[in-house]
This record gives sequence, structure tokens and C-alpha cells, in this order.
Amino acid sequence: MLYTAFIFGLISSLHCIGMCGPIAMMLPVDRSNQTKKTLQIFTYHLGRLAAYASIGFIFGLFGKGFSMAGLQQELSVLLGIIMIVIVVIPEKVFIAYNFSKPIFKVISKIKTALGSQFKNKSYQSLFTIGLLNGFLPCGMVYVALFGAIAMQSPSLGILYMLLFGLGTVPMMSSVVYLNSFLTLPFRNKIQKVIPYVAVCIGILFILRGLGLGIPYISPNTVSLFVQQQPNCH
Repeated sequence: MLYTAFIFGLISSLHCIGMCGPIAMMLPVDRSNQTKKTLQIFTYHLGRLAAYASIGFIFGLFGKGFSMAGLQQELSVLLGIIMIVIVVIPEKVFIAYNFSKPIFKVISKIKTALGSQFKNKSYQSLFTIGLLNGFLPCGMVYVALFGAIAMQSPSLGILYMLLFGLGTVPMMSSVVYLNSFLTLPFRNKIQKVIPYVAVCIGILFILRGLGLGIPYISPNTVSLFVQQQPNCH
């Protein structure tokens, strides 16, 4: 299931352009030196990946807790359903409930810290911009985090989020180099594909949890998870 993280990151990066594209376009990079510019963009992405890895670790811990409780399959089915619900329900419904209100002050501080970093062109500032950028609320990241929970392991949670982040790198990098190519009509066309991809990934997680005995897609309950206790019978 790890491959779904990279695919989803690649597809959802068009959504990221709308949300985080302005940040990428405003990066304090050297416009005259292409080599230095590339290294600076790479440093920015390292910061984003570090943020994704850290939250992947935390949510992987949650998944491990469910695994230890013997709820592996139920968790996979539930998270698959949640992924689908998130993309099916209009975003304005979530906005109306303002789920992020409890952490609004934290988000506000992150944005303030993010803005101050644009005054400095050092690699440290670029890494910090990427790091803070990775912690900003994003619907696509939320969906990926449900995948990290389903991995039921902190290390696999990290890997899942890293692969998701790597999937966003090509398009997020192109914002800096090909800004004129990524027009609004083009982004709108690609963004229409994102919900379908998210639903497909959600269905895969549901099938994974059902254990229907389909190789690679829905293995049976015996082979789906690594046996935790030796069979002494």
C-alpha cells in the first residue's frame, strides 16, 4: 500500500500548487545562479519532507495502538471510508464547522514565523520555510495521514508520508521554473482528477481490511499482517 502514497502525492500536488504555490513562488532563491537555485529549492523540499516525516511518525504511533488492540482490519476499512468521505463532502461543509478553530492560534504563529523567514536567503531559512509549510493545514495531507495511520507502524508511517511528500516535489518545483505553464485552467482540469484518485485509494484500504483473498489487493487475514506471536501448536 506504500505505493499509493507517492501516486496520491503526485496527483494531489496540483491542489498543493493552489495552496502552497504562492509560498514556492516567493522563495528567496538566487534567480541568477541556476545551480544554487536548484540547491535552495532542494533545501526547501527537505524541510517539507521533515515535517511530513514527523507527523507520519506520530500518526504511525496511533496506528500501532490500533494494531496492538487487534483492530487492524477494522482500522483499514474505517480509514478507507473516511478518505472517501473527505473528498466526497464539499469543502465548504468542513469550513462551516471550522474544525481547525481549536488550533487557530498555533496556525497563526506558524504563518507569522513563516513570513519572517522570507527576509533571509540562507539555506537554514529555506529549510525552515519548508518545515513550517509542511505543518500548515492541508486537506490532501489529512488524507495522506489516514494512510499513515493504516500502516500501523511509526517507521512505516514516516515512510508513507515521505513518499507522499516526494510525490509533490516535481510539481511544486515546477512552480518556480514553469510558472507561466501552470495556468489556472490547466490546474483546474487536473484538480478534477484528485477526488477520483483519493476515492480509489480509499477503496484499496477498504479492500485491504476486508481480507477477500485477492493477491496484492485484499490478502486474506492470515497473510495481511505479520504474525505477532509464534504459533506453538
